[in-house]
Amino acid sequence: MALREISLTLPNRPGTLGGVARILAKERINVAAIGVDSAAAKGRVRLIVSDPDRAERLLADAGYEVEVREMIAVRLEDRAGSFLRVLDALSREKVNIQSVAILVAREGNQPVVALSTNDLPRTRKLLQRAGFTPSGGEPVVSNDELLASAPSVPSESVGLLL
Repeated sequence: MALREISLTLPNRPGTLGGVARILAKERINVAAIGVDSAAAKGRVRLIVSDPDRAERLLADAGYEVEVREMIAVRLEDRAGSFLRVLDALSREKVNIQSVAILVAREGNQPVVALSTNDLPRTRKLLQRAGFTPSGGEPVVSNDELLASAPSVPSESVGLLL
């Protein structure tokens, strides 16, 4: 199963993000990555969670407008400039980055970064051709596998793994 990110637009006021976290915690859905940005009256929250299907359903049932986006995982060298090489490869081919998440998952000593773009099938081909992913495709990281890769955190824990 592909790695997926959930996006929500929320009112920019105290307690709103807590309401989202409360729903996920109550249902024991772990958050592996989170991004929050706000401007004026609105905020945008991006989440990578252990069970995106259930999280999407629960949040939609609670009245939130939920968008789910597939992501591609890329293994990077653990040194300055390695992510820039990925960005340059996509930019040269006019692929637009929509979101980025640095994941808790690592393959050996290599960090794994997830990207969503305006053309994911083309992105997969470009990154494979540029040598950023193996010939069989990107490292397979599902939402469940992502959380399992954090060995110091019990699988039954609820909360942020950042």
